[in-house]
Amino acid sequence: MPSRTSCTCTSIHASGRRETLATIVSEASRRATALRERATFDLMRFRKFLLLLLHDKLAAAGLVIIAAFIFISIAAPLLVGPYPTQFDRTKAMQPPSNAHPFGTDWQGFDVLKLVVYGGRVSILIGFISSIVAMLLGTTVGLVAGYYGRVTDQLLSRATDFFLVIPWLPFVLILVAILGSSLATIIFAIAIVSWPTTARIIRAQVLTVKERQFIERARAVGSGNGFILRKHILPNVMPLVWAEAVLTISSAVFTEAFLSFFGLGWRGPGAVESWGQIANEAYVNSALLRGLWLYFAPPGIFITLVVLGFAMLGYGLEEVLNPALKRRV
Repeated sequence: MPSRTSCTCTSIHASGRRETLATIVSEASRRATALRERATFDLMRFRKFLLLLLHDKLAAAGLVIIAAFIFISIAAPLLVGPYPTQFDRTKAMQPPSNAHPFGTDWQGFDVLKLVVYGGRVSILIGFISSIVAMLLGTTVGLVAGYYGRVTDQLLSRATDFFLVIPWLPFVLILVAILGSSLATIIFAIAIVSWPTTARIIRAQVLTVKERQFIERARAVGSGNGFILRKHILPNVMPLVWAEAVLTISSAVFTEAFLSFFGLGWRGPGAVESWGQIANEAYVNSALLRGLWLYFAPPGIFITLVVLGFAMLGYGLEEVLNPALKRRV
């Protein structure tokens, strides 16, 4: 028979395991509750921000334009069918007809399909290059503004160097040397877009880091990384979002400019962008032949998308900084 002592030890161990398990369950429940509360709070803030954004006429108009073009780009296969291949070629430079509402291009492809799919390239390059530029510019601005001294001097001089470079010749030369791949175009646009963001974020960080809640965080022993991540970054994010939208606008225009001069995305699997379509229409004298719907739609769509992102960007600035609102 087991002794009374061994039974007592077994009971104590079982009780200890139950207490540990109960502690783990309680901690998990507490964290889940805190996560739900945080998610609910963030959702409420997002709804409030979205309502403010929609009440701003400039931002709302820009958002509608952008949403329309994003929908058209994503739903292209449903709207106009698959992207044209060599098997879909017909007679080149045809005028608009029932079969080809915008006519055909110099290779005999349907212009309407090319234009609808062209938005995918322009918008994709705009978004990705803006993300890259925001990551780089925000990082440089945070580090330079917060640490100051030698770090600030070095990063500020590097930023000034890229700011004074004529961006258009620089991008043209970079793409011409590295080739007209999608990655090269994104890199070229991002490398000339980040300095503006870096300067704006640096200026804001210089202001935020002198506030009292930063001093209190230092007093309780918070490290630089924690302060940057938890206190300073959230306070500069509104500027980052507004600058990101404006950078997309600039990136779409830059990509169209590169493509119009024959430096757009080329190679296996490449999709013609609006700039490339406009370039081919110009080279093949579409206007002289009266093929307005070959040349005009790409230019109009580029203008509308750039305008939409610019309107949304300026609207964001008005919502995030009410002092910028126009007074009637």
